[in-house]
Amino acid sequence: MDTPSPQVSPASGMQKSSIIKWALIIGITIVVNLFITYLVDVIYQSPEFTDFCPEQQINRAIETEAACLEIGGQWNENIEAKSMTPQITVPVPAGYCNTTYTCSKQYDDVMKVYNRNVFVVFIIAGILLLIGSVFLKGVEAVSLGLSFGGVLALIIGSVRYWSDMNDILRVILLGIALAGLIYVAWKKFKD
Repeated sequence: MDTPSPQVSPASGMQKSSIIKWALIIGITIVVNLFITYLVDVIYQSPEFTDFCPEQQINRAIETEAACLEIGGQWNENIEAKSMTPQITVPVPAGYCNTTYTCSKQYDDVMKVYNRNVFVVFIIAGILLLIGSVFLKGVEAVSLGLSFGGVLALIIGSVRYWSDMNDILRVILLGIALAGLIYVAWKKFKD
């Protein structure tokens, strides 16, 4: 005896197809940006803090300004020690030495250059992904995945360098991004 097979309505088939399409779009968006990120990490190594400020096996207390400045540190006077009344007998340190002051500044300078270069890579990749998505008209899921991936690459690159970016460069970048997004939207959805 044959059992009747359940009928699949065209609406549920289209709904399932739509879910699969959006899953692919989201997957392409995420994976393309992970690919860019790890490609940059493999080709262009990030500076390590310990390369500039090596960790010491033994750290000694630095209690004088002269000793602090000698190692390239930053001396911070203890203001409270100077303002305390003389009846307190507990010894209070004269200040604190930030031993990584100079090497941290060097690391920060190198990191700014690194972040700028990674920003450039992400911006170029984002623009190429957006342009490539315009030419893939027949494969909507791939085209939209690349479009969203390009937008996400622009966002990732900008966020990474935003705090070090010049205000004029920010305005120019946002203008270019806005013009590019309007152009892609117009090319893709003008019909």
